[in-house]
Amino acid sequence: MEIIILIAVGMLASLCGAIAGLGGGFIMVPILALMYVIPVSDISGTSMAVLFVSAISSTIAYAGQKRIDYRSGLTFAVAMIPGSILGAWTTGVIENRVFFVSLGIFLVLMAISINFKPKKSRDGFLKPNVSRSLLDASGQRHEYSFNMTFAAVVAFFVGFLSSLFGIGGGSVMVPTMILFLAFPPHIATATSMFSILLSAFVGTVSHAVLGHVMWDKFIWLAIGALAGGQIGARIASKIPAIAVVRVLSVCLLIAAVRLMFKG
Repeated sequence: MEIIILIAVGMLASLCGAIAGLGGGFIMVPILALMYVIPVSDISGTSMAVLFVSAISSTIAYAGQKRIDYRSGLTFAVAMIPGSILGAWTTGVIENRVFFVSLGIFLVLMAISINFKPKKSRDGFLKPNVSRSLLDASGQRHEYSFNMTFAAVVAFFVGFLSSLFGIGGGSVMVPTMILFLAFPPHIATATSMFSILLSAFVGTVSHAVLGHVMWDKFIWLAIGALAGGQIGARIASKIPAIAVVRVLSVCLLIAAVRLMFKG
């Protein structure tokens, strides 16, 4: 029964995470915390390892849809990697309840504000200095401009948060990409999963070296995650962009409530 539950949890987390580009840890971490009496570091490390598997599955599906901005994703991933290593180390030595609550409040604000994406040109530190034009597999062209410097700074902190809590940095990266960087929702979710794939590998290795991964639980969670990532990415490709934003808002609210209760 435990194995069936773990496979189901992995599939559900990966499916929801792929649709919204979050990675699914926001579902997995609370469930593992309820199922087992174990250190937070083991929960975060195991979730990060499963997140890596989920990101592989989702990225393969999104690559077929041609909705990944590879140049931006690689840059974000490079910025995330130092944060991932720092987050893995911090998990084992610090517990800050105020930070959990603060992050929860931040996610609530993001969940609300993402539904009111500004249409005016950005100025100051958000002034675009990079432009992109992508043609996806359906023939739709996506054109957008954003500030790469601001994005890289955010990506560093995303890598840290992702590895620290094992919840998937997409819960911060995707809304930032949509709200402040003018990414189309479908491109944001696909590119986010690609960035998470690269940074999650480093985070997983860091957690594994520190002994934070429960391999016996990971195997069954990963099996579910492989299937869920494929299904979620396919569902995301068939729903309108506004629906992706709505799903993202709900997922952020769930993650926020979980984090605040944890705090």
